[in-house]
Amino acid sequence: MADYIYLLENRLSAAQQAALLAVRQVARAKGLTVFLVGGAVRDMTSGSPVRDLDVVVQGNALKLKKDIEKAHGVITGETEAGQALFVRFPGGVRMEIASTLTVTYPKPGKPVVKPATILDDLRRRDFTANAMALSLNDGSYGLLMDPLNGVADIENRELRLVSNYGFIEDPVRMIRAARFMARLGWQMDAKTLERYETGKKEGYISAMDSFHRGYETEEIFHEEDPLRVLRRLEAEGWMKYLYPALSSAKANVPELERLRESQMQLQMQGIHPEAAVANFPLLTAKMAPKDVLALKKSFARQGFVAEIAALEGEAKAFATEFAGKGAASPSQAWKLLHTAKPESILWVAHTSKNAGIQAKFKGFFTEWAQAKQKIPYVLMQEMRIVPELPVYRELLDKLFFELMDGKLSTPEEMKAYLEPYSPPAPPPPVHLRRPRVPKKDAKPPKSRKKAVAAVEGEVIEVVAGTGGSGAGKAEVPVKTVAAKTAAVPVKAAAPAKKAAEPAKGKVVAKVPAKAAAVKKAPVKVAAKKAPAKKAAPAKKIVKKAASVKKGPVKKAPAKVAAKKAPAKKAAPAKKAAPAKKVAAKKTVKAAVKKKR
Repeated sequence: MADYIYLLENRLSAAQQAALLAVRQVARAKGLTVFLVGGAVRDMTSGSPVRDLDVVVQGNALKLKKDIEKAHGVITGETEAGQALFVRFPGGVRMEIASTLTVTYPKPGKPVVKPATILDDLRRRDFTANAMALSLNDGSYGLLMDPLNGVADIENRELRLVSNYGFIEDPVRMIRAARFMARLGWQMDAKTLERYETGKKEGYISAMDSFHRGYETEEIFHEEDPLRVLRRLEAEGWMKYLYPALSSAKANVPELERLRESQMQLQMQGIHPEAAVANFPLLTAKMAPKDVLALKKSFARQGFVAEIAALEGEAKAFATEFAGKGAASPSQAWKLLHTAKPESILWVAHTSKNAGIQAKFKGFFTEWAQAKQKIPYVLMQEMRIVPELPVYRELLDKLFFELMDGKLSTPEEMKAYLEPYSPPAPPPPVHLRRPRVPKKDAKPPKSRKKAVAAVEGEVIEVVAGTGGSGAGKAEVPVKTVAAKTAAVPVKAAAPAKKAAEPAKGKVVAKVPAKAAAVKKAPVKVAAKKAPAKKAAPAKKIVKKAASVKKGPVKKAPAKVAAKKAPAKKAAPAKKAAPAKKVAAKKTVKAAVKKKR
């Protein structure tokens, strides 16, 4: 459903969309449901150009005649038997508005019609590719109805009869099959082709009525390439049943080819003329006047005959205006070309011998449109002229016409022209900053003293604490003996009152001087009050370097009680003389200063 909504919005021209909208509004006002059917749905599905529109309503379509005329539709013909109106909408849009019917054939070519639903109407059509419908109603807009699987035949590019007796009941379908194959390049499926050949041999075509004979003859002129279709019908032998005097031998072939080129050039510039009116005089160029007159009378749409008669007069009026002062500049000529009747433009472009008119058409086809490439989009962006502005589209058109006329050639001229449309610069953005809250004064870090490795035979002192009083826990980075020795974290003993014992929080250790590397390890020193009597002597916690195993140094924090402080592999160590205490302190301080 969404896919066909997209096709309705993008595969139809603006004029075709406007025509469908007008019919939808008329049907809604009358309380009728309306559907798009037939060739339009087939062409949208297959990707072919949508040439005309077929619409059906569930009700009597003939009663909508006055309402269609009020919606700017011109009635070009009608048929009572099929309850159909032939309408021409502005922009060259051809539309057939009919009723949903069911048809029976008591005799070949003699239909009996009755009102029916949309599904019954689809089942009575000619080929499955034409038996599809799209809802144009508000509640189901874009809904596809395909009861006979016509989509599959479109994918296979095949024409398949809806009914096995289709060619017998309505023999005009054989002519339609040949016309569709010439236009679309499709083929009939095997069974349909077999019935087609049988119908040609059996002469089913003799049952065709005069209305369908004139209708199918007129359809040749509405084809995009009428000469190709005419030749295919001649090859199949159908022209002698339609209108024998009309043949490809009596057509002006070179002029038809030039007309198609002019039509394609206009379409590339956004002008879409319906070439049927221009095709008629070229296809009948060598026919006798009486045959041409009889051919016109046979057409089902007499409005088409009126358009043929009015072609010369309308083209002459347009040529006069196009060559006058009102279209002197390229921009004025461009505006006139996009507002005049497309069929008149096509005929003047094809037939006019005026040098000035032909020069304007040449500029229109080749040069003028290139002015769109000179629009300074970057400069417009810098000047804040963006698509969101209400006047943006209008400004683009004005700028396009100025460039087309050569009035803006330099960047300075373009900037001066755009300046009145440039909006003022926006005010600078306001940044709200929170006031900074002053941080509280951080506590001063605790002072730490480092232990320094001394030479062999000297004493290392680890001073724990904060440098002031002795109580409390503190982490002290200690430089321990590297040279394949492990760091020994110790817990400082409580301060002793006796002068002969070590000072509070100090551990005396003797290490060899051969230590090569020094590593840092955190040591937790807990200073507890303990009686001096039970303080462990320093000699019990000293390790010999020889007792340490070789291997990588590991950091393993451990707590050493100040009371006992036993070592696993304790070895007898030399007692440090009290007299050397002061010297050891000086040695540690000197080493620390040197390290720093």
